[in-house]
Amino acid sequence: MSFPFNQIEFNPNAVQPIECLKGGFELIKSQYWLFVGITLVGLLIGAVVPFGILMGPMMCGIYLALFKTMRHQPIEFGTLFKGFDYFGDAVVAGLLHFVPVIVILVPTYIVFMGLYVGLLVAMAASNGNPNPGLILGFVGSFVLLWVVVVLLVIVVTILFTFAYPLIVDRRLSGFNAVKLSMRAGLANFWRLLGMFLLTALMNMAGAVFCYVGAFLVLPIGLAAIAVAYQQVFGMGNVQPNVPPQPPSFV
Repeated sequence: MSFPFNQIEFNPNAVQPIECLKGGFELIKSQYWLFVGITLVGLLIGAVVPFGILMGPMMCGIYLALFKTMRHQPIEFGTLFKGFDYFGDAVVAGLLHFVPVIVILVPTYIVFMGLYVGLLVAMAASNGNPNPGLILGFVGSFVLLWVVVVLLVIVVTILFTFAYPLIVDRRLSGFNAVKLSMRAGLANFWRLLGMFLLTALMNMAGAVFCYVGAFLVLPIGLAAIAVAYQQVFGMGNVQPNVPPQPPSFV
């Protein structure tokens, strides 16, 4: 069963960051290592093909496993590959997500190269003698540039937070899932930002342990998004054995 796009309501300012992380851990703790395997393999497969072509289906498979667990339905490792049932819509959402990231990163690279070339030219004009003010200016510009990039990427990430969950839970087309995710993301922007910052701190703490810990906390972060989705949209009454509709851009 699909849900008419214009009839899906969402709750503004509904995300509770700490509760999402707690609820995410509670959701997966009884099958923690299974979710570690599902998440790790899904992200690795998603990273194999350029432009994130496989990342969308893999993310749908991960959220399908999370939503089945919320509904007390059994899951297995193969549930991950059920994400390919949403292949068309997942690819559409993935490409729509990929485009703004490229729009951000390509100009950033061009600006960085311009700054770097300008530094080299200035150093050549001064016969290679280092100018502390010039070097500090380059470093300061570089740091400022990447702060802006990180902030823009965070905004894009927040806007796309609910795209894959909406495809899985409400059978929305990729395009409509992105549109609704953006609306709900804006209506919960600061709370989602708080949740992502807490997740980032958790990932950084995990990375301290030779980066292995980062892989161990990834499932908790994704489960937290599933809990946030439930807080914002509730859970749809989709029957688990009903196949998704064919992909559509409208």
